[in-house]
Amino acid sequence: MSRPFLKMNGAGNDFVVVEARSQPFAPAPAQVRAIADRAGPSGCDQLIAIEPSGRADAFMRIWNSSGGQVDACGNATRCIGWLLLEEGKTDHASIETNAGLIGVERAGDLQVRVDMGEPGLEWFQIPLSMPMDTVSLDLFAEPDLANPGAVSMGNPHAVFFVTDVEDFPVEHTGSRIEHHKLFPEAVNVGFAEIKARDRIRLRVWERGAGLTQACGTGACAALVAAHRRGLTDRKATVEMDGGDLIIEWRESDGHVLMTGPVAFEFNGVLETAEA
Repeated sequence: MSRPFLKMNGAGNDFVVVEARSQPFAPAPAQVRAIADRAGPSGCDQLIAIEPSGRADAFMRIWNSSGGQVDACGNATRCIGWLLLEEGKTDHASIETNAGLIGVERAGDLQVRVDMGEPGLEWFQIPLSMPMDTVSLDLFAEPDLANPGAVSMGNPHAVFFVTDVEDFPVEHTGSRIEHHKLFPEAVNVGFAEIKARDRIRLRVWERGAGLTQACGTGACAALVAAHRRGLTDRKATVEMDGGDLIIEWRESDGHVLMTGPVAFEFNGVLETAEA
């Protein structure tokens, strides 16, 4: 079956976006992996379907390049948010995800601000396999690594603080921690270098996707984890390989706000044998 798609990216984190509000889209895991394969014409970090919602302007379904579904993706939320803002000719829209409802608003030329809600900070919200202080996790069998902070932004994150992220073995360590026994649902692994009270350099190994150019929920998690340790203020610019995001952990209601860019790459057509 032929399905049109739009290729988009948010700070370099790239997506194949399929419109599924009028015609369902249900690819099998092998088909998702084929779509995401960078050896093909449409390669991407995540596959996104825009589905109907009875609670918001649309429902966003997310598959990682490994073929499995995930509940949240901050950069994808900005991209889908922009499409809905343009479609409705409005400055505010809402998106339903498996992680809950998310509000989006225009923040400038091809810039979108997303209200990511409150972070999950309890051990069972991450989730962890046992009770533990999420400010500083004890990874037991990883004595060569400093204890990371843990934050849920609708998906689990472990954030390590390093002195030089450019020289740190991000891919080796990220792949090693992703399926650590402490994380029953696996984990996104961030490596953050604190450059100033309002600036963080971050690289993220995403579960099911590997090292990506940017990770919106990872940037939110890094700011929250850093502020909980007293390393940053409540608002900072997070520098990633694909570009910068502005993250604020609002004191008034505890919500995390993410502001960043949206980019369009090209249109195409998928040939899929949908389930």
